[in-house]
Amino acid sequence: MPPRLGVVIPCYNEEAVLPETRRHLAALLDRLVADEHIAADSRVYFVDDGSRDATWRLIEQFSTEDKRFGGIKLSRNCGHQRALLAGLLTAEGDLLVSLDADLQDDPTAVIQMLAAWREGHEIVFGVRDQRDTDTAFKRLTAQGFYRVMSRMGVDLVYDHADYRLMTRRAVECLREYGEVNLFLRGIIPQIGFRTTTVRYVRHERFAGESKYPLRKMLALAIDGITSFSVVPLRLISMLGLATCGLSLAMVAWIFYGHLVLDSTVPGWASTVVPTYFLGGVQLLSIGILGEYIAKIYLETKQRPRYFVERVL
Repeated sequence: MPPRLGVVIPCYNEEAVLPETRRHLAALLDRLVADEHIAADSRVYFVDDGSRDATWRLIEQFSTEDKRFGGIKLSRNCGHQRALLAGLLTAEGDLLVSLDADLQDDPTAVIQMLAAWREGHEIVFGVRDQRDTDTAFKRLTAQGFYRVMSRMGVDLVYDHADYRLMTRRAVECLREYGEVNLFLRGIIPQIGFRTTTVRYVRHERFAGESKYPLRKMLALAIDGITSFSVVPLRLISMLGLATCGLSLAMVAWIFYGHLVLDSTVPGWASTVVPTYFLGGVQLLSIGILGEYIAKIYLETKQRPRYFVERVL
């Protein structure tokens, strides 16, 4: 029997693009059902992450007109990662695909993902084949992010965002992760099982505005680093050792200048510069420690990550 597919799409203020997204996905479902790749009762689940526009009204309209389209409404805005998790843990299906609503990630790549699943893979990552539609700044920062994460020891799939296929077994394993600070791109590779990648061409956003400006991209990067790597903490120790070594070198230079060169001149630089340098190192170290302590604080409270208000 063909598997039942569930497509999970987080949405936040996406009224401008949702009708076109629905059209593309309806055509995709028709094609996959006709080719007997998926069951006829496969569905698309739009997850409304506390949108302030007409997003939920459109989702209700889609559900009324076509039962293949459903909706999951969160009680408030919880963020992209939590909305995505809510959709994955609520949606039904033997296979679940997560996809953004902006149509930048080609929905037809699902065909290749299903082919990879039939070969025995339980998690299939969608990987961007090129970034021609991104600005030079976005491309540079995104590629730099993946390189930094790799050097920090975080297991990531390069150029993969949140476009992936997962089997029901993999999703149930994901359910076991109870952390509040979510970074699904780092969590899902830890599940294991047989995985592979599918490459696709990334398009321009069809309509609306990006929901990941620079501020949110930096916040996501910090969450990823502090949730999966202790390298920054070890860098503090290395920085402390380097500072001590530099201080000893400065003392040696002062003695050498005074005893051999007889050229030392008392001045503010020899006092102020080391003071500011050490003060900066200390503030940076305290900030890194504070970031990790804040994560511990949030995790120990064990607050719910989201509440589902309504399911269509």
